[in-house]
Amino acid sequence: MTTPEVVERVASPGRQPGAFTPESARKDFPILHRTVNGHPLVWLDNAATTQKPRQVIEAIAGYYGTSNSNIHRGAHTMAREATEMYEAGRAAVADFLGAPSPESIVFVRGTTEAVNLVAQSWGRALLGPGDDILVPVLEHHSDIVPWQLIARETRARVVPVPLLPDGQIDQDAYADLLSCRTRLVAVSQASNVLGTVPPVREMTALAHRYGAKVLVDGAQAVAHLPVDVTGLDADFYAFSGHKLYAPTGIGALYVKPEVLAGLRPWQGGGNMIDSVSFARTTFAPVPHLMEAGTGNIAGVVGLLAALNWFTSFDRGAVAAYENELTAYARQAMAMVPGLEILGSAPGRIAVLTFTMAGHTPAAIASWLDRDGIAIRAGHHCAQPALAHYGLESAARASFALYNTPEEVDELVASLLRLHESP
Repeated sequence: MTTPEVVERVASPGRQPGAFTPESARKDFPILHRTVNGHPLVWLDNAATTQKPRQVIEAIAGYYGTSNSNIHRGAHTMAREATEMYEAGRAAVADFLGAPSPESIVFVRGTTEAVNLVAQSWGRALLGPGDDILVPVLEHHSDIVPWQLIARETRARVVPVPLLPDGQIDQDAYADLLSCRTRLVAVSQASNVLGTVPPVREMTALAHRYGAKVLVDGAQAVAHLPVDVTGLDADFYAFSGHKLYAPTGIGALYVKPEVLAGLRPWQGGGNMIDSVSFARTTFAPVPHLMEAGTGNIAGVVGLLAALNWFTSFDRGAVAAYENELTAYARQAMAMVPGLEILGSAPGRIAVLTFTMAGHTPAAIASWLDRDGIAIRAGHHCAQPALAHYGLESAARASFALYNTPEEVDELVASLLRLHESP
């Protein structure tokens, strides 16, 4: 099989572009047709990870079954095939993010590794005593802890940006905290615990006035919002494939070309070098400079298939449906006595984190699991955001394009039974 044929096999979504209904999407997900505890599975844990369509599963199996090889370093046919798929994945990510070129995309394990890469490569070289790193209270731990670690080494400081009662970032406080000492702002395009969608474009423009760089965490945003890194003017943009119907263990980091050119390697090894001797080592050009060792080749193949599957839908239709489903879920869940949804920021994504009087989040999740309904319970790796509401944990239902109003009804019915239970 020739290389172009291999790429076409992986990339073909098998659907007319633009067509979307939740029912047609559901047909592509084998796992959604299983049962849990004798009930049809209702997967409402999408903010933790999305399920995988058969196109992704088949692409990964096809790669291992016909084209498994290491990349870049081989002259044989299968090495060329694998390399072609890998680089096609890079080009697809660049196109999906609106990046200027594939060379601005670095493959990583996910958003967490992307943030650590920036902290270790950019931050270690450029941060120093007295420098500020602004991080909203809204953020995931992955946007907080790497900066705490590098700040401790460089004697910089991490400065929290407070929230308003409705879960929005306090923009007045943000503007006041920015100064000539600010070197970086780390902000998510959508919150994994409150669903809040900050005004990232405006926050980035303001940060740039002070010469600060901006890292945007797109882990939750990519499945729900259009992304244009050029329009956002982000210096760094990271996302995880498994939040976007792709496999775990693969993600991508966009770096603005002029910033990427100045990054030093954060890991050393094969693939990121030009030549090595004990006297002198020279390095490969970016983005390969930042990709030491053998990458997750099958993961990139799966990500390529996921992007082609996802972008085959009318994105506007998907967003409109998810907004309607979320509004319906908010209204339906309000019927449950003692249930309170956290945050009321406008324009939020399909994430509803809640508490229920008299029941711990763990007990809520365990009860729902008996009915085959999967939600998340805990601190959601966003303890400062929950502490803003005086909480240590909460339950979270999160929706995707394959969820239905009928599943919302099952969720609410189960919660009502929990309320009425002894």
